[in-house]
Amino acid sequence: MALKIRMQRGGSAHNPVYRIVVAESSSPRDGRFVEVLGTYAPKARGQDPEHRIKLDRVDYWKSVGATPSDTVADIIRRARKQAAAEAATPAAAK
Repeated sequence: MALKIRMQRGGSAHNPVYRIVVAESSSPRDGRFVEVLGTYAPKARGQDPEHRIKLDRVDYWKSVGATPSDTVADIIRRARKQAAAEAATPAAAK
């Protein structure tokens, strides 16, 4: 059983929203999955895409042998970069 971390398409026509899921490599794109790790919503040109990913769960699944697709690996890299930037900036005072 080879596991992949990949995207599952949702949303409406011309407005895709993807779920980042762990699934067996033999299952269809929108078929069965093991766990949902987050979401990815690409935006119009010039805007930053929105992604919400559980990075701790990604680390777990990678440690047990799941391999991310090329696109998901790029999204995970950008999510880690954004999380590091948010952790580096001090919280606003109340």
